[in-house]
Amino acid sequence: QVQLVESGGGLVQAGGSLTLSCLASGRTSSNYAMGWFRQAPGKEREFVATISGNGGKTDYADSVKGRFTISRDNAKNTVTLQMNSLKPDDTAVYYCAARRAPFVTATMIRYDYWGQGTQVTVSS
Repeated sequence: QVQLVESGGGLVQAGGSLTLSCLASGRTSSNYAMGWFRQAPGKEREFVATISGNGGKTDYADSVKGRFTISRDNAKNTVTLQMNSLKPDDTAVYYCAARRAPFVTATMIRYDYWGQGTQVTVSS
């Protein structure tokens, strides 16, 4: 079993930055791809970013490309989402997810484990 705990959310002004972290416990390793998703009020959960098991490949939603960066440290079992140039539209609960395969995917149903989420609020 894998447990995921997100941290780093909060309130920030538009144009600001936040760094989200996801600590994984359990049988995580470079065999697991990781992802970040988000869900805004009244909207469906959507893909944000993903990283392969060895960190060599990443993929991003078009809406965050050039502003967000996903990275991982397998020695520390952590995945980080650096968010810059934040916009009010980025306001959402952000979820960390783990997949029992090392390959990146933006498809939510392919992820096997989920964290509880952390709130990010961007004020205008």
